[in-house]
Amino acid sequence: MPIKKILLLLFFSSMIISVFAQEASSDDLLKAARKAAFDENDYSKAKGYLYQALSISPDYADIRIFLGRIYSWTKNYDSAAICFDRVIKAKPDYEDATLAYSDLEYWNDHYAKALDLCEGGLKFHPRSEDLLLRKAKILNAMKSYTAADSVTRQILNINKNNTGARALQESIKEATYKNKISLSYDYVYFDKQFPDPWHIVSIDYGRSTSIGSVIGRLNYANRFKEDAVQVEVDAYPHISKTFYSYVSMGYCASDNGVFPQWRGGFSLYANLPKSFEAELGLRYLQFSGTPTWIFTGNLGKYIKSWLFGARAYVTPSDYTSSVSASYSLSATYYFDTADDLLGGSIGYGLSPDDRYNAVQIGLYKMTTYKAGIFYKKKISRMNVLSATASWANQEYLPETKGNQYQIGLSWQHRF
Repeated sequence: MPIKKILLLLFFSSMIISVFAQEASSDDLLKAARKAAFDENDYSKAKGYLYQALSISPDYADIRIFLGRIYSWTKNYDSAAICFDRVIKAKPDYEDATLAYSDLEYWNDHYAKALDLCEGGLKFHPRSEDLLLRKAKILNAMKSYTAADSVTRQILNINKNNTGARALQESIKEATYKNKISLSYDYVYFDKQFPDPWHIVSIDYGRSTSIGSVIGRLNYANRFKEDAVQVEVDAYPHISKTFYSYVSMGYCASDNGVFPQWRGGFSLYANLPKSFEAELGLRYLQFSGTPTWIFTGNLGKYIKSWLFGARAYVTPSDYTSSVSASYSLSATYYFDTADDLLGGSIGYGLSPDDRYNAVQIGLYKMTTYKAGIFYKKKISRMNVLSATASWANQEYLPETKGNQYQIGLSWQHRF
């Protein structure tokens, strides 16, 4: 397009905006700015509307707050702070201004300032779920985990269906206590596939550190009339406010197939907007022969007091006769805390994260249907009990099926 036509187009566009601005009210201009910012992704155009609106209504708080948010999104942080500060000085009880200003300081890692802003807003709105949730996130970022957990409890006492508080409480529960010891036992019975039941016992110690929690675990199992011991180390390093990860390694000196000789895992987790959470990762298993790599993904969504999840494991054909996959759907209902819950799952195929089933991966491309339930209850401030039960129907040989039943109990002490 010739330069002359481009200049004419820009000129007439600016004239149209100017005519509209002269005839429109400040409310109309605010609506136009929102449309330009959200629908057209044109922040410059949105700011033009907002400048015109402020010339009409210089004390219109919502206009100045939205202008401040646009400054924040375009990294003009000083200008954003001036907008928010002006509104708060004029209207100290204006909640939206406090929320916007605390968001700006939080995302720029100015936690002390963000916390002061939240505290100031809570003096006027002590039961504001939005302000309390901001406060909990800030305390979590400051690694004041016990205080953050206390605020999430306060939110859930106000509204037990607050999904943001529920998701945050779940993510910080591991860091609330510095140490934890767990003991668990799983019993697995087969009606056809194996003549003897399996027994798996685990004991682990976890420690919260500045980079995330680290867990050492010792597993004992009796399968196929054989015994073995496995050593594992898991870690959950924090990366940012949005991302954290899972890193795991396990080793067994025995080569009798009770445990894989080597196992490993890595996942990247993301806490997403709208109470979504996501995971992408891989798992590694090596018995006596060629190792197997398995890819996994999970998507979760908090809805009121529920967490729904969908997970898949995919094993490429490089490691099996053809591409192998397993799928599962889960639903978890939370009662009062992240440690009081009841859930269930259904699925197809075997999972490398099932401690009692991972050893069967690769034995035969089994058609497996499964279902399970799980329950967790906090019985005191430092003790949590858990119980699991599951059923699986497996084609363990061509056109030969059998049932597998599992029950498990675990106890965890935190200090």
